Amino acid sequence: MKKFDYEQDFKTIDFRQHPELYPVGRGEQGVLMVEPYKSEILPHWRFRTVPIAKASAAELMELFEGYRARRYSNNKGGRKYDADGNELPRGFDEEKAAAAAIFKGYWDRLREDEDYLARKQAHQKRYG
Repeated sequence: MKKFDYEQDFKTIDFRQHPELYPVGRGEQGVLMVEPYKSEILPHWRFRTVPIAKASAAELMELFEGYRARRYSNNKGGRKYDADGNELPRGFDEEKAAAAAIFKGYWDRLREDEDYLARKQAHQKRYG
């Protein structure tokens, strides 16, 4: 697997038109940097409470099906790194942890989805 390339021009590259440029990251790497997916996914990404997280995760799963991406409980405001790239100290918010668990459940389902895995593997084989 190639290392995630944060130096790409994520504001102008349309990865739907240029999938060969799409860097498959690990975990949350680049999760909300890649267009057009960022604009399509971000409006549905909500996690303030468990009910909101459940509705949001269901919407994101629907988006995933149409396409055939826990830090928010650990870091206030969802920021994992400071401006210099250093990892910020972790905190804990019980409500956000429960909300994050909703997304983790859906993520686990996606990681077991045979079609998703086949497409991911094909993309990595084709583009690195």
